[in-house]
Formats: sequence, C-alpha cells, structure tokens
Amino acid sequence: MIETIGILGGGQLGRMLTLEAKRMGYRVVTLEPLPNSPTGQIADEQIVAAYDDLRAIGELGARADVVTYEFENIALESVLALENDRRLVRPDANVLRITQDRILEKTFVRACGIGTADFAPISSLEDLRTAIETVGFPAVFKTTLGGYDGKGQWVVRNEHQAADAFAEARGRALICEKLIPFDKELSIICARNAAGEIVTFPVAENIHDAGVLATTIVPARVSDDVARRVRESAVTIARKLDIVGAFAIEYFLAGETLLVNEIAPRVHNSGHYSLDATQISQYEAHVRAICDLPLVQPKMLVPAVVMVNILGDGTGDRLGGIEELLKDPDISLHLYGKANAAKRRKMGHFTALGSSPDDALAKAERGWRSLHWIDTRVGA
Repeated sequence: MIETIGILGGGQLGRMLTLEAKRMGYRVVTLEPLPNSPTGQIADEQIVAAYDDLRAIGELGARADVVTYEFENIALESVLALENDRRLVRPDANVLRITQDRILEKTFVRACGIGTADFAPISSLEDLRTAIETVGFPAVFKTTLGGYDGKGQWVVRNEHQAADAFAEARGRALICEKLIPFDKELSIICARNAAGEIVTFPVAENIHDAGVLATTIVPARVSDDVARRVRESAVTIARKLDIVGAFAIEYFLAGETLLVNEIAPRVHNSGHYSLDATQISQYEAHVRAICDLPLVQPKMLVPAVVMVNILGDGTGDRLGGIEELLKDPDISLHLYGKANAAKRRKMGHFTALGSSPDDALAKAERGWRSLHWIDTRVGA
C-alpha cells in the first residue's frame, strides 16, 4: 500500500504535485539541494542534498513507498540505485534513460512510426561534417543531455556558425536537428498506470519566448484531424515507452505535418491549466497513476483556458498589480514561493477562462498588462 510519495526535485511542478497528493491523503518527502524549496515549503519533509548524493537518495527511498521526479535532469545513476535497492520508481530508469538523451529519444520516437525532424549525432569533427551533409542548414545544435528552456542550443545557418557552436559545446555530445519552420507548437499531457489504462488531456497550443514557455492556449486552435493525430501518437508512445505516470509530448505543426519535438517524462508547465479547467488535473492524474489508482478521462469544464507564465525580469522580487489582476473573476493566480525573481525565472502563472480561445486570450492579455515587478531593496 502506498502512503508516502518521494519526489526528486523541489521546484514548482513538485509543489503543485505535492498539493494534489496531500489533498488525496498522501505524505510527501522531497529531495532538493536548496533549502526551503517551493516543494519543500509544503511537503511533509525535505531532504536537502544533491541529486547524485547516493546516501541521501537511499534515505529518500527508505522514507517513501514510491519515488517520482518533477524534472528529468537528475542523475540516472540515482534512479538506478533506487531500483537496485528494490525501491519503486515511477517512471522507471529506462524511461528516464531514453527521454534524457535526445538521440535515444528521437530514435525511439522514429521506431514508434512517428515523425521527428531529421537529425544526426555529433561527438567529433568527423560527425560534424557528416551532420552538415545529411541534415543541412538551417539546423539546431543541442546538447544531447541536460539543457532546458532554450539552454544548450545553437541555431546554425552556415558552416562557420556550426564550427562555433561545436567549439562552444566544449566536447559535450550534440544532436544536429533540421530547423523546422513550424506554424504552431503543440503539446499534450498523457497519463498511464501500471494496469495499462491511458488517458489524454486536451491538445494545447504553446507560445515560447526565447525558448521559455510563455503562454498555453487550450484547446489548441487546430483541426479535429490534427488533434486526433496528436492523441493517437501520445497513446502509442505511452504504450511503447511502458511509462507509469503523467508525461508531456511537444510537437511542431508545419502545414499538415506533425513532428514530435521532445518527451518530458513528468508533469509539465503546459499542463498547469488543468488545475483550473479540467475535473482532474495533470498532477492528480500523476498521483493516481503512480499510486495504482484508476485513471479517468479528463474533461474541460469551460470552453477555453489560457495559461500565462509569470517570469522574473531581474528588476524586483515582489509582484505588483495582483489586486488589479484578480478583479477578473475568470482569472486564477498561482505563485511558487520563490524569493528571487531572476531574469526569466518562472515565478508563477495565472489562468484565464473564456468562452473561446480568443476570449480567454483577451482576458489573459489584460491581466498580463496589470502585472509588474517591484524592487523592495533599501535605496533602490
């Protein structure tokens, strides 16, 4: 019987996951290097330790009945150590191994019969020349491991830029991907439990700002056929990956061509809207999946919703304009308990409910204009 959930990671995803888990009666223990983390503020316990501290990892496993993670940039060795100690980890180490490595991930997706951008591995100068010949320009170079929110990526349009990117990578393994002139970026949250039940959330349309998710629109403004193909591909990936838990898949839509960009083996920022707009959130779906509870198909409670990420801009740490924002009864605010609003740091989000995607967008834009950061430092 599962009574305590262990979470590797202490960010906002873990925080919202913890809130849902505790609402459902579970205890939560998180492991995070920084004290007083967003997750640790509300979890029953926080172990302050590095993600590759195997002694602390073992302690987390001993305190929890199941261990999960709120982001994938954790040491694979830590998850393997938990499994070798016969601890239950969901999603398991094989899922993490595939989704952590961009080469393995895209190879897996292709093996599922699902399209991706053309790609080639780069670990040497010879690989660099081969990638340029096979993939061509323009392209995107990405580190195969690590990197998120646009970090560890270079857009290259000629051989000179490719050589510069290779040099800046300082020996890290890279993937060269064809740069896709997409019309829309889409995503979907899917959940699968150990019994093989699979549910999918509505298809979302995402707008990024310099690699960071800025806005999510649900339902995505796409045809029924595109939405159907997204759902079908998500179910295929869930089965082939044998994943247990909620996860996200990001796509590029170019004309009628649908290409998988990446898989996130966890709850995802583009699924925040589900806390306010569906009868079961992605976080509850994840808890149900990893704790062997039944899954139910998510249903929209409103015609449309827009989620806006609130990013720090480095000018202040206190958010102003909240009173004005919350005058709209269709807006809900979620703040993450982070003290330092560094530039482009995710500090919170809000959702705007509407009668259509355009109506929700208009409310979100009005809400966004009311917010600003205030510098409260003495003498500022």
